[in-house]
Amino acid sequence: MDTYPVAAHSERNASASRKLRNNSKQLPKFPSREKIEKFIATNKLQTPYLVVDLDVVESNYFALRRTFPIAEVFYAVKANPAPDVVRRLVSLGASFDVASPAEIKLVVGAGATPEHISFGNTIKKEVDIKLAYEYGVRLFAFDSEAELEKLARSAPGSKVFCRLLVSCEGADWPLSRKFGCEVGMAKDLLVKARALGLEPYGASFHVGSQQTRVDQWDTALAQTAELFRALQGQGIELKMVNVGGGLPAHYTDSVSPVGSYSSAIMKALTKHFGQNLPHVITEPGRSLVGDAGIIDAEVVLISKKSYDAEDARWVYLDIGKFSGLAETHDEAIKYRIESLGRKGATGPVILAGPSCDSVDILYEKFKYQLPLSLQIGDKLRIHATGAYTSTYSSVGFNGFAPLPTYCI
Repeated sequence: MDTYPVAAHSERNASASRKLRNNSKQLPKFPSREKIEKFIATNKLQTPYLVVDLDVVESNYFALRRTFPIAEVFYAVKANPAPDVVRRLVSLGASFDVASPAEIKLVVGAGATPEHISFGNTIKKEVDIKLAYEYGVRLFAFDSEAELEKLARSAPGSKVFCRLLVSCEGADWPLSRKFGCEVGMAKDLLVKARALGLEPYGASFHVGSQQTRVDQWDTALAQTAELFRALQGQGIELKMVNVGGGLPAHYTDSVSPVGSYSSAIMKALTKHFGQNLPHVITEPGRSLVGDAGIIDAEVVLISKKSYDAEDARWVYLDIGKFSGLAETHDEAIKYRIESLGRKGATGPVILAGPSCDSVDILYEKFKYQLPLSLQIGDKLRIHATGAYTSTYSSVGFNGFAPLPTYCI
């Protein structure tokens, strides 16, 4: 595997780098069944619930730092904002990508300092920009002229980076269209940023969440390098490239290890920027916390819609799209699902949630196989659910409580 020098952008990161080099503890890649079972039994938990193994979060963080050491890691708080997750990452030396004042207050309260916070949302109220600035945040994303003007008024002198519109081909959860602008527009906006008294600092992109194609960063970095060269002609030297998130968790489909992605991104950086690399930021979310979590759910009902023996069983759970499994929309994210305590022959099922909404169907086209002996009241374990579950959980739709999170 290729190795590169570890970046140390501050004493805090230098300390974290020393911890990285000295860390010899073997941490798990996936949650420990024994650890989780003991916790559940001791606390007599009522389903549904999410349990997050913080040691797995730490292991995933160290794996990324080891394989992509030149990058400063800004955890995407939206993936899982549990205070215990944020505190663990602060202790490891992580920085944070935030999208709202609430997330700023959360990470600052956990011990993060303003110079390690990026306000990465390109759609911000001006009052929220002002609040972030008052907290000391000086790094902001934008992708439009109107947003840039808000930043100039309420965050004067700040470092700003423009998000580029890139392809999300290969991603299970694409993030194109809504965010970013074309390279030509980005060039003009960054020139205007200088005229408005802001510091045109860099560019960012996101190749889509749960991105399974390592070549997508190469395409995006080619556009980014084009932007850097175009601005050099305007007398502007950009200093930072934010390669976004997208690194995958382990769902039903196999994915390459994080080192394969890190190596591909590093090779693309040197291909398009040569040896004079800019400051590199990465914004992992799913890849740090996804595999760290499990959700246990109860089977509420098993039924069929006709007497046709070929019809699949409908299995209704006490968790659905509105209570944590929003990423089953269009069956985009396919979690690994295990029946607890039931073995033997299996058959196809349609999985649905408990709410009185007809869209609360989790999987219908992709037929999961569950034991034919499955009974009402049985438990199912949904793996790799540490990301975008509790954070997507609604506040009381149909009276169902938000998904509780337990960090162990």
